[in-house]
Amino acid sequence: MSIPETIDAEVRPEGSLEVLSQLEVDQLRSSGEGGLYTLLRRCMLAVLNSGSRIDDARDLLERYKDFSIGFVQQDRGLKLSLTAAPGDAFVDGKMIRGIRELLFAVLRDISYTRNEVVAGGRFDLDSGEGITDAVFHIVRNAGLLKLPADVNLVVCWGGHAISRAEYDYTKLVGYQLGLRGLNVCTGCGPGAMKGPMKGATIGHAKQRIRNGRYVGITEPGIIAAESPNPIVNSLVIMPDMEKRLEAFVRVGHGIVVFPGGVGTAEEILYLLGILLHPDNEGQPMPMIMTGPASAKPYFRQIDEFVGATLGERAQQRYSIIIDDPREVARRMRMGLGDVRKFRTQHGDAYYFNWRLSVDKEFQRPFPSTHEAMSTLDINEDLSKHVLAANLRRAFSGIVSGNVREDTAALIDEAGPFEINGSARIMNLLDELLAAFVAQRRMKISGNDYVPCYRVR
Repeated sequence: MSIPETIDAEVRPEGSLEVLSQLEVDQLRSSGEGGLYTLLRRCMLAVLNSGSRIDDARDLLERYKDFSIGFVQQDRGLKLSLTAAPGDAFVDGKMIRGIRELLFAVLRDISYTRNEVVAGGRFDLDSGEGITDAVFHIVRNAGLLKLPADVNLVVCWGGHAISRAEYDYTKLVGYQLGLRGLNVCTGCGPGAMKGPMKGATIGHAKQRIRNGRYVGITEPGIIAAESPNPIVNSLVIMPDMEKRLEAFVRVGHGIVVFPGGVGTAEEILYLLGILLHPDNEGQPMPMIMTGPASAKPYFRQIDEFVGATLGERAQQRYSIIIDDPREVARRMRMGLGDVRKFRTQHGDAYYFNWRLSVDKEFQRPFPSTHEAMSTLDINEDLSKHVLAANLRRAFSGIVSGNVREDTAALIDEAGPFEINGSARIMNLLDELLAAFVAQRRMKISGNDYVPCYRVR
């Protein structure tokens, strides 16, 4: 392993950051109980590592094991002191401005979540309404809710470990979206999360749109494997995967799904499970799966899995468009017209989808442990939206085993997760996951993929 170039630097705030109290700064400095330093260091290192092809959190932390953060308080505000920071975050010794913005977004969100959401006592995190209210306040504090609002934010999902042809295709779709004045929201990492933003910037530039929005939504557990790309100009770090997914469907107006792996499958099942809930009957949410011609077998596998597990009604909630970026953008633009009409008729906000019903089964954080994975109820007797919730949890555990260093340590100690369920669904799941492995959609660094799961 080559020794990476590192730089020591002092950095002043850029972007949105509230003034921090002495107590908040002490929490950020502390790595003990109640302290935030360890979490802050991991997230900031991920931001500074933007552009790298490392998707192994433990590898990243080992490469930059000397990286540290100091806090310098001055009368005019807080300043960060960075030691042994990744050199690629700097140009001629000066930090790239986009990365500096994201760095302080990390500081803002981690501090706000701990002090206002977790410890503040104002949110009932045991109730669905309280969780949704917490999601709203986190994204509002991050400046994601812009007024006057319009129905123009397209969420793009897809994998970070995609081929060059698939990546180039995501840029073409983003370009077509940008030409139509649409903004882009992704998981903020590389691959299918970066390509649409990159394409949209060109579309916006041609249309002389100077306030284009490139929104990134992530969470601490996966940020090291999917480092935010510096095109993102609005970043928010949600406390966990479930609140991250809810933020996507609350602030976004339509969904484009590019090729991916287990993380993308998790997102698809999350959205379909919500849309299948009886309370969301008639709620418009345009969803398009798309990729180049080479991705056709991938989407066929996804479509067959959805049809065999969740049924035809679930398949009717999305369309599949292959190798036609213009048609994707045109169809999405038309679908957003339906969303605007629906929200206008019902007096709903354009900037946050309050009317969408998100069942508690989709909100409760899922612990990626051997016990939780082995006791998942996955069988045909469940209602479709509950089955979707449990399948989503299975994929979430695999994602965690792939990218989170704490989950990887559990698997090193106790072996792969075991997933149990009805024989028919387990066969379908095993075939789908085997296809992801064969297509190298699990990881992009290191040697051959070693599964963190075993399907029973």
